[in-house]
Amino acid sequence: MQHAFLFEDVSRNKVEPFKKQLLKWIGNKQRFAHEIVALFPEKFGTYHEPFLGSGAVLGTLAPAHAVASDAFLPLVEIWKALKENPDELKRWYRERWEMHSSLGKQQAYEVVRNNYNASPNGADLLFLCRTCYGGVVRFRKADGYMSTPCGIHEPVSPESFAQRVDTWVSRIGHVEFKHMDYKGAFANAKAGDLIYCDPPYVHSQSILYKGQGFSFVELLEQVAEAKKRGVFVAVSIDGTKKSGEVTCELPIPDGLFEREIFVNLGRSMLRRFQMEGETLENELVSDRLLLTY
Repeated sequence: MQHAFLFEDVSRNKVEPFKKQLLKWIGNKQRFAHEIVALFPEKFGTYHEPFLGSGAVLGTLAPAHAVASDAFLPLVEIWKALKENPDELKRWYRERWEMHSSLGKQQAYEVVRNNYNASPNGADLLFLCRTCYGGVVRFRKADGYMSTPCGIHEPVSPESFAQRVDTWVSRIGHVEFKHMDYKGAFANAKAGDLIYCDPPYVHSQSILYKGQGFSFVELLEQVAEAKKRGVFVAVSIDGTKKSGEVTCELPIPDGLFEREIFVNLGRSMLRRFQMEGETLENELVSDRLLLTY
């Protein structure tokens, strides 16, 4: 398997950055999604993204034909609203932002979070992910309770959010959004298609959204089967931490991936949340991008 860093001489396409983040989400790849997309095959059929999250790579790619999915229903509700009724998505955000203006940030956040925890839904999750601390959407393992406190930043205005929605609508016109486990997405992929996976990370995301029951080994089994069928697969997963001093060990079978490329992410969002503002000079991390082609 070939190893490289993105600043090295790696063969890649030219892709323009797309910086209009729609959702704040742990592991959001908005800043360097164009570097990932640049390493996709020059030609492929349908694009599949089964761990959708913030959709940063999807939005940057703006695919001609795609199926984007996630096992987390409230998140899928947000993406379906974006595609099918963007004005409703804007209304969801505006209504909760106006509550924030009248009640104050902390109280409004607690009201929305309580509503979400009583009945999980996309409308509340939309506001929470844009206002929670560090964009770290964290759930309690025992009962799925959304436990992240309110962030210190001011949420964007409804007008600014509406502009983001309009920008995103123009980039996902050919995307079908589905509530589906990643194994369903793999089963639907055909020879010549491309699957990009950004799953919960093995070393750092067990307390986060849908990360508790995820098995990286089972994902690798799906990757192997897809590769046999002629499907291209790219996987983002743990790379290095502690400013490159520690390489995250993963059970990657020999011969499954043709290339392994490390992508510098800067300072860890999760460690910033865990350390509550302490110094992060030694908390630089990088992703590992695994390619079957």
